Amino acid sequence: MKPSGIGGQAVMEGIMMRHKDKYSVGVRRPDKEIEVKVEDYKPVIGKGAIWKKPLLRGVAGFVDSLVIGTKCLMYSAEIAGDEEDEEEKEQNAKLTAEELEKKKAKDDKMFKVLLYVTVAFSIALSILAFMFLPYILASLIRKAGASEILVTILEAFVKLALFLTYMILISRMKDIQRTFMYHGAEHKCINCVENGLPLTVENVMKSSRFHRRCGTSFLFLVMLVSIFLHFIFVLVPVYWVRLVGRLLMVPVVAGISYEIIQWAGRSESACANFFSKPGLALQKLTTREPTEDMAEVAIKAVEAVFDWRTYLKEQFDREPTE
Repeated sequence: MKPSGIGGQAVMEGIMMRHKDKYSVGVRRPDKEIEVKVEDYKPVIGKGAIWKKPLLRGVAGFVDSLVIGTKCLMYSAEIAGDEEDEEEKEQNAKLTAEELEKKKAKDDKMFKVLLYVTVAFSIALSILAFMFLPYILASLIRKAGASEILVTILEAFVKLALFLTYMILISRMKDIQRTFMYHGAEHKCINCVENGLPLTVENVMKSSRFHRRCGTSFLFLVMLVSIFLHFIFVLVPVYWVRLVGRLLMVPVVAGISYEIIQWAGRSESACANFFSKPGLALQKLTTREPTEDMAEVAIKAVEAVFDWRTYLKEQFDREPTE
């Protein structure tokens, strides 16, 4: 397997694919047609050279992925949903071209506000649920005379239990299961190309739905890295300092986790395979086997930003035959 630099994300009835400075969103419309949108990838905080440095690039990549991922998710929900209702059509028909332009500008502005509010809320909720809450719950045993080391160990078990319970619960939701099928299609497309196969529905369907650079693996690594780093606070005597310290450690945790998953995605060593196994196992919950029409959407999204034919010729010295 040879890394292609393609990354992606499942969205509502479709897939987002990113390669270098472009990303695409392929969505299956209610009329069964596939709509593909391509945009330039514009970093949110990773514009300066300093954000390309190890650890810092992980923080920038994490924030950028959240923003772009949420944007694509909101766009796909709009496309995959009902068409513009009759009332809105009638209202727009009464507007002049200038009024329509102003309305569009206003809607775009509101969309951006909603986008950043959603991302900020998601980050805050994640930190609260998977970093602060486990420590607060584990700290209850301190009243029984438990040491800070024992509290930190219990915190690790509570954190993993909450995370796994959350994954299991959402994986059983019907709507989420369909999104997880698109997640599987995304992985299958990338694995198909990186294993040197022409990007056809047949080849995609027989490829693996598990991939080492998956966001699921990244989230699990974040859990593990945070568990180890939080032992630093065992010797800190003040409770609120330990709590705030966990908040300040979030960028460090994201940066380290990013470096590990990027290395594991490039390496075929036994060590890389070992670190990849927990995340791959967790993908059994967050991916499902897709249908052929889902594979078609994934292929369209890939082809919009990535020349897989040239890639196969350069990396595998193979002329693609479809």
